[in-house]
Amino acid sequence: MLIKVNELLDHATKNKYGVAAINVMNYETIKCAIKAAEIERVPIIIQFYPGFDTYIPLTHISYMAIDLAKKATVPVAVHLDHSASFEIAVGGIRDGFPSVMVDGSSLPFEENVKLTSDVKRIASVFDIDIEAELGHVGDASIEDDIINANKYTDIDQAIEFVERTNCDSLAVAVGNAHGAYITEPNLDFDRIKKLRDVLDIPLVLHGGSGIPDEQMMEAVNCGMSKFNIATEYFNAMFDTLSEKSKETANRDGFKLMNDIEQPMIAFVTKKIKLLNPNNVTV
Repeated sequence: MLIKVNELLDHATKNKYGVAAINVMNYETIKCAIKAAEIERVPIIIQFYPGFDTYIPLTHISYMAIDLAKKATVPVAVHLDHSASFEIAVGGIRDGFPSVMVDGSSLPFEENVKLTSDVKRIASVFDIDIEAELGHVGDASIEDDIINANKYTDIDQAIEFVERTNCDSLAVAVGNAHGAYITEPNLDFDRIKKLRDVLDIPLVLHGGSGIPDEQMMEAVNCGMSKFNIATEYFNAMFDTLSEKSKETANRDGFKLMNDIEQPMIAFVTKKIKLLNPNNVTV
């Protein structure tokens, strides 16, 4: 069943579990992620990076994701990730996404406030959920982006930002980064707890791929609600395709697509279990 991101994250925050937000790129990646959620009887978020629109139009992926979400036996939300401009964010709304992330984190504070507020005003007209980002969630291949606390989300700024933008959820920088980590991250759990205490909206952790399991679980315990996972999922698909393509007889593409499903479902299932320490089911 299709559910709003806001509704899903509110439930996760109140019931102390984390929601896996799985980045997808095609029908198979959507299908496998939802199947894993159905097996575990927990909600899931399906999201898409707008930079992939050179491979598949946003309208196509939003339609596929929403259609499969409506047919699912568990709550499934659909979201557009990292919209770094007003045009991309509003384009995502136009193309059918029920939830959009406005990423103004690379901008000065006041410009980030303005961008997020401008998109939020339009989104409110169409009942679209808005995720924003404050702090610098950088590149996991750059050590300074991981360990430099000056780039982390400032508590007082976060309070002001949420009050002024009315965003529905906030992605924060707490020692996390995008991509493959070159050094093991150490999440700032005290900062997560403080943010959870002072903000009344769900918190989002980007760069979930490669963070040690025990840190992911502790982040849930500290109040993080949405966990973005992209790199590891895509790697699981690539590795499985590479392996299975060597085994598939007669160059049978349909069999190959069928063969990669179980390993991908197993990957998402593992992440879902990790983020659900209280064994919440729906």
